[in-house]
Amino acid sequence: MNINQVVTDDRLKKVMPTLLTVREAAEKLGVRAFVIGGYVRDLLLGRPSSDIDIVVEGSGVRLAEEVGKLNHNAKVVVFKRFGTAMLHSRGIEVEFVGARKESYRTDSRKPIVENGTLRDDQLRRDFTINALSFSLQKEDFGEIYDPFGGIRDLNDGIIRTPLDPDMTYSDDPLRMIRGIRFATQLHFKIVPESLESMIRNRARLAILSVERITEELNKILLAPKPSIGIDLLDRTSLLELILPQVAALKGVEEQDGHRHKDNFRHTLKVLDNVAEVSDNLWLRWAALLHDIGKAVTKKYEPGTGWTFYSHNYVGAKMVRKITGYLRLPVDNMKYVQKLVELHMRPISLVEDEVTDSAVRRLLFDAGDDIDDLMVLSGADITSKNEMTVARHRHNFELVREKLIEVEENDKVRNFQPPVTGDMIMEIYGIPPCSTIGIIKEYIKNAILDGVIPNNREEALKLMREKAAELGLVEKEDVCLSEAKEEQQ
Repeated sequence: MNINQVVTDDRLKKVMPTLLTVREAAEKLGVRAFVIGGYVRDLLLGRPSSDIDIVVEGSGVRLAEEVGKLNHNAKVVVFKRFGTAMLHSRGIEVEFVGARKESYRTDSRKPIVENGTLRDDQLRRDFTINALSFSLQKEDFGEIYDPFGGIRDLNDGIIRTPLDPDMTYSDDPLRMIRGIRFATQLHFKIVPESLESMIRNRARLAILSVERITEELNKILLAPKPSIGIDLLDRTSLLELILPQVAALKGVEEQDGHRHKDNFRHTLKVLDNVAEVSDNLWLRWAALLHDIGKAVTKKYEPGTGWTFYSHNYVGAKMVRKITGYLRLPVDNMKYVQKLVELHMRPISLVEDEVTDSAVRRLLFDAGDDIDDLMVLSGADITSKNEMTVARHRHNFELVREKLIEVEENDKVRNFQPPVTGDMIMEIYGIPPCSTIGIIKEYIKNAILDGVIPNNREEALKLMREKAAELGLVEKEDVCLSEAKEEQQ
């Protein structure tokens, strides 16, 4: 089978000048070169791909350097440690590697590498669909080499290893998570023997770097339906090793006829709901973690049923621990922590009377993240009862409208109180102290509660009233007008 026979769009035409240059360079060096891996897979699936992997039966670095010469002296980046090289050609990233065979030690996923043939290189690939290659030789240009039935597996939507899965996963346990990632991205099925092998080899995750695991987790979360991957991680017992806080949400308990919902299944639904409307990775992380505090706070109260008091605050604290051991970016996870802590606030407005004061406080606390918070909270409305969902969504839209109305009138999103600590110290001639915080908090609450409008004149007036109550006296040589000018 030839790649030109099965790829009918123009993508091959776009990369053909680059492939012909590689062929010419390989001929000059007297070596055989092939396109291999993900680019071939994506061509056959009709998926976009921005990089090409070239495997050569010889030196990948030498071939890359020769291609660079033929390609207007394109810059070649060499990775000596890995024996690979990379260059850009016509907007495409092309990576070169010598064909090799690998063997592994039990305490490392870094292989012992020897030079090899194309077949050796295909044998070391993780999955049959990633072992596909096609020739760049003049005599059989485009001919597909598929020794393990990768095309069949592509057609059947199957993830399968070329070798015994126990060998594949034990050698490099990251392949287990990669397999789950591919199944999630492509909406493929992992064959049963592979799933069983993942369970058997789960302890091998201990040799992986945290950064590689986190990288795969992020790719799973960015898939069109990320719940597929999280569910597979759970089914293979990998989730409890990677994200035990999420795995702990599984299951339903019943007492005195009261049952609580399966918070794990609910979380997967919320995650997919968010993924349908946003590709923001960190918002998806917030969806995955929004209820992790429920496993810790779950309690049965006779006459009331199951409760999860303060699970949002507990969950927000748990996010900090996850940030540390998965080495996720601290700034991004502070955003996640904030959304986890606040995710119930819009829902509570749906259930209670939507007062201007409550909306102002929500706007103030959420700041610029209010829109993302509303996406998360809206996604959190799930129920098997369609009428219940419809009623909550209707009320939720009323909250959304109220947010817009209050924001237009009061401008409280990220607002800074009109009276500052410096102003209070100057007017009353006092050093930094707790009294300043008391006055500022009093003014802030008055604005958020609608007692006074959000302007300096009213705030200064209230400041004077509160200061007098606290026994402060204005300095004789400082007038309010001068203080105002300083702030302007």
